[in-house]
Amino acid sequence: DPAARAGCRKQATADFQEALQTCQDGYASRQAACQKFGPARYDPVIDPANFVRHVTNPFFPLPPGQTFVYEGHTKDGFLHNDFIVTHMTKVILGVTCTQVHDVVYLDGVLAEDTLDWYAQDSEGNVWYFGESTAEFENGRPVTVEGSFTAGVNDDKPGIIMEGHSVPGDFYRQEFALATAEDNALVVSLDRTVKVPAGLFHHCLKTQETTPLEPDALENKFYASGVGNVLTVDLRTGDRIKLVKIHPN
Repeated sequence: DPAARAGCRKQATADFQEALQTCQDGYASRQAACQKFGPARYDPVIDPANFVRHVTNPFFPLPPGQTFVYEGHTKDGFLHNDFIVTHMTKVILGVTCTQVHDVVYLDGVLAEDTLDWYAQDSEGNVWYFGESTAEFENGRPVTVEGSFTAGVNDDKPGIIMEGHSVPGDFYRQEFALATAEDNALVVSLDRTVKVPAGLFHHCLKTQETTPLEPDALENKFYASGVGNVLTVDLRTGDRIKLVKIHPN
């Protein structure tokens, strides 16, 4: 059928052009990031002796047993997120990491189930050592894309929160090539944020980007003594707010 062949060829060409544009945008995004990071290879030295047992950074505290509850309307539905700091740990690269169970529901249905691993060094930096994640559709896992573990397949940890943030700081939050490449820029240390959980002053504001989604752009706000209180997706306008904290 000539018409069917022509339609198939047209669709294939469009798909190719879209994929090519995505690759070009990702390359440009990596180039821009590398200009900020400099020419040196990203290869953080992890010495277990330089890490402390608990994550106490005031802008990213992780008290075992505490649950942070986030909610917000998104383009995909009503989002409910339980960020559960467990009493469990995982040793990665010789460092004992705190395990967080991060569960996302859309319109009451499980959408994502993740285990995250964090550890704090002696200077107060909170490192992100990896995640095991799965996205769900109709109750079944459909992808584990984004999962990585520092030290496996040359994956490397990144800093999720600096010990002493300064506006203009730009850093890698994770690094697993083509899997996890989030970067963060410190924008401000003095923002006021009002969410259902309360009114917070002197919040730290970051801007997060990734070459894996060059058009994605998020602002996150962190309150001292609390942690993340608001996430704003600048592409969609979605606002995910801290609703409450269940104590230990």
